[in-house]
Amino acid sequence: MGSYILSEMPNGMGKKDCALFPKMQIYTKFDHDKVVKYIHTYSPGLSEGVIRGVLDGLATTLRAVLPNGHSMKIDGLGVFSLSLGFNEVQEDNETADETSGKKKQKEKYRHVCAKSINFKVDPKLIEEINRDNTFERDKSLVKRYKKSASTLEQRKNKALQLIKKHGFITLDDYADINRMSRSAASRELKNLTADSTSGIKERGRHSHKVWIESL
Repeated sequence: MGSYILSEMPNGMGKKDCALFPKMQIYTKFDHDKVVKYIHTYSPGLSEGVIRGVLDGLATTLRAVLPNGHSMKIDGLGVFSLSLGFNEVQEDNETADETSGKKKQKEKYRHVCAKSINFKVDPKLIEEINRDNTFERDKSLVKRYKKSASTLEQRKNKALQLIKKHGFITLDDYADINRMSRSAASRELKNLTADSTSGIKERGRHSHKVWIESL
């Protein structure tokens, strides 16, 4: 039996009668080895080596077919498709002048890249989960959204102090030191990096993205 906690939506999100929403309580994360062993438990006729090969083949197939304009459906699981976006990371050999104004806009359109993989779950999977499981509320209190009492300038200065100490900060670092949700921290860091006077810029992509001092 799974557990959930009630979380409060940030102000301005959702209807008043939907201000609270259930959020699954996650206790552990299955790594690749544990997933293989779990599948082997349900399909003992397949060796762990075969299972690893199938999972590796699935990842390889996704890499091969999604960039060519195909989606991929797996019955009982769902449909995978590619999500694209503009790569706004400035190349090392480009100057600020070269990427200003209209040229900067054109460069953005030239650098289209894969940003994520969309996944639409098979409705049958949700039906089976609901058929076989019930969920109970965790005894913890409602997790409420807290608006930061500090100003943007104060939060930025905290981030810069941590950057000077460690050389960079992560999204979780910014959220923790400023007592913010990860989504709010992500939006604020995006605004800060868009402001050339903030002193903060981003480096890397996706899960490897960090924020450093902009000199």
